[in-house]
Amino acid sequence: MRIVIAGGTGLLGRALTTWLTSEGHEVIVLTRHANSDVGARVRAVAWTPDGSAGPWAREIDGADGVINLAGAGIAEGRWTPSRKTRLRSSRIDSTRSLVTAVAQASTPPPVFVQGSAVGYYGSTLDAGAIDESSPAGSDFLARLAVEWESAANAVAAARPCRLVIVRTGVALSREGGALPRLAQPFRFFVGGPIGTGRQFVPWITIGDWVAMVVWAIQTPAISGPINATAPEPVTNAQFASALARVLRRPNLFPVPSFVLRILLGEMADAIVLGGQRVVPALAQAHGFAFAQADLERALAAILRP
Repeated sequence: MRIVIAGGTGLLGRALTTWLTSEGHEVIVLTRHANSDVGARVRAVAWTPDGSAGPWAREIDGADGVINLAGAGIAEGRWTPSRKTRLRSSRIDSTRSLVTAVAQASTPPPVFVQGSAVGYYGSTLDAGAIDESSPAGSDFLARLAVEWESAANAVAAARPCRLVIVRTGVALSREGGALPRLAQPFRFFVGGPIGTGRQFVPWITIGDWVAMVVWAIQTPAISGPINATAPEPVTNAQFASALARVLRRPNLFPVPSFVLRILLGEMADAIVLGGQRVVPALAQAHGFAFAQADLERALAAILRP
């Protein structure tokens, strides 16, 4: 396959690129910086995701799939008004550029995989299980995800191109993302649950995330939104207990909610103190096989030598 990835230099993009190239597939990464480290056997193509197509759009023509993971990091800075604008524009403009390129291609890709997040559902602390049919939330992250997905919906209308929207949970990897940050207090013997600990953590290993994306590309029956989360979401308290056992550290020092609100502002409730009991109903219904469905075993495989 020849796969074009926008946002291929992030944690998820790097993992996906590594797997694809190891299997002999051709990968083109669209990047704002031509000198970006995209890995061996990967071709970097400079692009300007401003909502329009450019010379880079020729890479879309005849590709076997396009994967859009582009967007500024949600947790990389306090949500000031200017930061919110950056989070939005980096997602919406890049998506519109790719949709335009697909619309102009003489041979459009058969599948377009759009990144999204379980933040689409908002914070649902006391709700039951949430699947792909559940409604969107109303907080900033939910509104951002709705707009991001809406921008991608135009690709299916413009060309006969199957659209898959991957709503990703907390992707667990020792290479980056949330897990190293969550593990650090435990390594220093000061770990514990966050806030009340009642909020759910919809997690997935990065290996299962990669496998699900590849499976979605190769499975014509899959279209629309899919939840990229493990089958058994856990509460933050359960997550902390499992992490403590894996690291052989105490689980004694909860982090008060007010401290996080002071440090993170609005982001604290949206990302850390809120949560969603998300389940991958569509993936399970279509027979996707998770390699890691048990949290403690997954953490041990990731964190222990």
